[in-house]
Amino acid sequence: MAASRYRRFLKLCEEWPVDETKRGRDLGAYLRQRVAQAFREGENTQIVEPEACDQMYESLARLHSNYYKHKYPRPRDTSFSGLSLEEYKLILSTGMGGAAAAVSDTLDEFKEMNKGTWKKLQEKFAPRSPEGKHTAWARALPRPRT
Repeated sequence: MAASRYRRFLKLCEEWPVDETKRGRDLGAYLRQRVAQAFREGENTQIVEPEACDQMYESLARLHSNYYKHKYPRPRDTSFSGLSLEEYKLILSTGMGGAAAAVSDTLDEFKEMNKGTWKKLQEKFAPRSPEGKHTAWARALPRPRT
């Protein structure tokens, strides 16, 4: 039975993509590493908790097949920042060659774009002094009508 579990995990590892732009942070690479650790003896590995192993496989298989993406579709592909999917991929990449400068430029533009909003929030909630910590929150909260 352990042999079939091992083969299922190996097949899942083969199908799971590895994103080279996320060196050291890629889920596909991490999955391969963990499977190699868990099944050190290959098909001969003794599994202590077969139910937990099966649950882990099913969870990973659902993630790989985009089960939840299809079960809970998003009405629009937007976000609060207004950035595109390609821009997010660029920001989240570890950086390869000239892409690091592009990521830095994109982050700088993003910071400039949102500077006003963040600054307003900081000023509104930042205490003026250690004693003023509680009064800053009190000023931000609306007063009850009497």
